[in-house]
Amino acid sequence: MHPKHLSLALLLLTATAATQAAERPNIVILLADDLGYGDVGFHGSDIRTPNLDRLASSGTVLERYYVCPMCSPTRAGLMTGRYPLRFGMMRSVVPPYRDFGIDPAEVTIAEMLGTAGYEHRAVIGKWHLGHRREKWLPLANGFTHAVGCYNGAIDYFTHERDGQLDWHRNGQPDRTDGYVTDLVGDAAIEFIESVPVDKPYFLYVPFTAPHSPFQAKDEDLAKYPNRKGKKRTYAAMVDCLDQNIGRILAAIDARGDADNTFVLFSSDNGGVAQVGDNGPLRGSKLTPYEGGVRVAAAVRWPAGGITGGGRIDEAMGYLDVFPTVMSVAGVAQTPTNELDGVDMLAAMRGGEPADPRPWFTYQDQGGGRQQKLAVHQGEWKLVAHRPAPDAKKGKSRYELFRIAEDPHETTDVAADYPEVVSRLQGSLERFFSWQAAEQVPRYDVGRDKLPPLTNWQPVE
Repeated sequence: MHPKHLSLALLLLTATAATQAAERPNIVILLADDLGYGDVGFHGSDIRTPNLDRLASSGTVLERYYVCPMCSPTRAGLMTGRYPLRFGMMRSVVPPYRDFGIDPAEVTIAEMLGTAGYEHRAVIGKWHLGHRREKWLPLANGFTHAVGCYNGAIDYFTHERDGQLDWHRNGQPDRTDGYVTDLVGDAAIEFIESVPVDKPYFLYVPFTAPHSPFQAKDEDLAKYPNRKGKKRTYAAMVDCLDQNIGRILAAIDARGDADNTFVLFSSDNGGVAQVGDNGPLRGSKLTPYEGGVRVAAAVRWPAGGITGGGRIDEAMGYLDVFPTVMSVAGVAQTPTNELDGVDMLAAMRGGEPADPRPWFTYQDQGGGRQQKLAVHQGEWKLVAHRPAPDAKKGKSRYELFRIAEDPHETTDVAADYPEVVSRLQGSLERFFSWQAAEQVPRYDVGRDKLPPLTNWQPVE
């Protein structure tokens, strides 16, 4: 057993291994990329998403599901149940030229489930947690099967990033032809069909869609003649995403154990400004406002009591996936396993709400050396724009919203409640005290230092 597994201190529920395998649910996590809060049918969109709508109507819509304002940090927190600030992956995404990745000392959800007896654990799609070294790749972090890209923003038709092929199957370049969203669907279905029916599986499907580059198939573009430019292409990409989610859900049905399959869907951050629709929410991707961090989400697990088309208004999010999946899988954790997330299974079933806790947002990936921060707890949300420690100048600006009454963040009441501002500022400082010594650099740092890797194969 790898040394870091010892830190889990997991206790399996008392039962024979055979009984556990037969009763333990399959676990499927579907992640969209840059999908706007308002770009699904169950939030009123005119983009066709019948499969996501059926998932929502047969399960539960998570109305206040929170993530980070950009890709890599959300994926890092989902994988670990911990704020990525703790291991250096919250400030920025991991660009192609970055020699940085997920800390091997972190325990991933795949490793936890492997320790708990899930033999079949796959990731299909966009990894985006480090790519220049083997230790950052999926097969070194608990997955038994991996198909997809290591970087973000690959070409949907050539599968290249910066002129090099970035599509891989279990660590080797894969030149399978096709549109990337369809390839993700194909590989996910292939994995589901490969698992023996008496064995539970874990399937993580982080789609690249509808993230740029904005590229779509002609047959999907034809469905949206009234949209123009990027918005038309984006709608077609969302449509194709939904089609492939439908294909995956059909494969789950065909296997015969859909009732005992926990399926969670969300986006990794809000939609891009001027392209995605974040509905009535303020802001977009890369902002700390609700439109950047509150996303469309739904969950279904009929055998576990998550069914019926309800809507849950309790705040939950990406950090809660790890502890919730532990609960779904029937795994107990000891207090030594320090997670920032909370088991939200009871809340997903419509039970008693969890104790209120602060939600922190942070990004500082731009060249302006400005931290964009937020802390949301109970009825209050503080948004902070302040110069980074290495900035030569700049002023801090704070906004306070009574988020329960003002979810669209239209009225700044900071001047009326200075004591609340002060208290939440203190919460932000405590949050930063968790920061690891080494943090991923800002996005543009070192852009010209590291050339693309051949076929994006790691150097060591």
